[in-house]
Amino acid sequence: DSKTVAKNLRDEYDWDLEEARKIWAFGPEGTGPNCLVDATKAVQYLNEVKDHISTSFQQLTMDGGVLCEEPLRGVRFNLSDVTLHADAVHRGAGQVMPPAKRSMQAAVYTAEPILYEPLYLVDIQCPEDVLGGIYSVMNKRRGQVIDQENRPGTPLYQVKAYLPVAESFGFTAALRSETGGQAFPQMLFDHWEAVGGDALDANSKAGSYVVKTRERKGLSAQIPGLDRYMDKL
Repeated sequence: DSKTVAKNLRDEYDWDLEEARKIWAFGPEGTGPNCLVDATKAVQYLNEVKDHISTSFQQLTMDGGVLCEEPLRGVRFNLSDVTLHADAVHRGAGQVMPPAKRSMQAAVYTAEPILYEPLYLVDIQCPEDVLGGIYSVMNKRRGQVIDQENRPGTPLYQVKAYLPVAESFGFTAALRSETGGQAFPQMLFDHWEAVGGDALDANSKAGSYVVKTRERKGLSAQIPGLDRYMDKL
C-alpha cells in the first residue's frame, strides 16, 4: 500500500511525506533496492512520459551502473524538473528514454558511487587443533571470523566467518589442505558490503576491482568521463 510505504519512509528514514507519496517505481524489476521519485512541480505533459522515464530507470538499475555496468543498489533518483516539447511527436519513447537514462547515469557518476561486493557466511565444523589453519586461510582471503564456540558434548568447534565471494574460489580445497581434511565448510550468501577506496580511482582496492570487471566484460579499462553523458547536437 503506497500510503503505508510513505508513512514508513517518513517515520523511519526522514523522507518528506509528499515525495514519499510520489514514488514512481522501484527497480530493477519493480521490486529492487532503488527508487525513482517525482519531485517536480507543475510540469506539463509529465504523465505522458512517465512510463518512458520509468522504463529507462528499470534498464539503468538492471545493468547500467557507471562503474562497470553492474546493477545498482541503494540509489534514489529525484526527478526535479523536466522540459518537454509542446509537440507530442517529440515526446515519444525514442526522444525521452535515451536522455532520461543518460541524466540518471550522470547523476550517479557525480554522486561518488561506491562498489559493493557479496559476502558468504561460512560455517565450519572442525576439531580444536586445526583452528589455527582456519584463521590462516581466512586471513589470506580477506575473511573475517565472527564467532567461535565449542559444540557441547563433542570435541568439535563451530567457526562462523564472512568471506568475500571473489575470494571463495578454491577456498574449500585450501581449507582442507591447511587442516589435513578435518575442516568441513558450508557457505551461504549473507550480505553486501562496500569495498574500500574510491571506485573511480584505479589505484584503490575498489578501483582495481572495477578495472578487472570492465576488462572481463570487454569494456575499456578506464571509466568514461562525465562528458559521455552529455547531449551531443
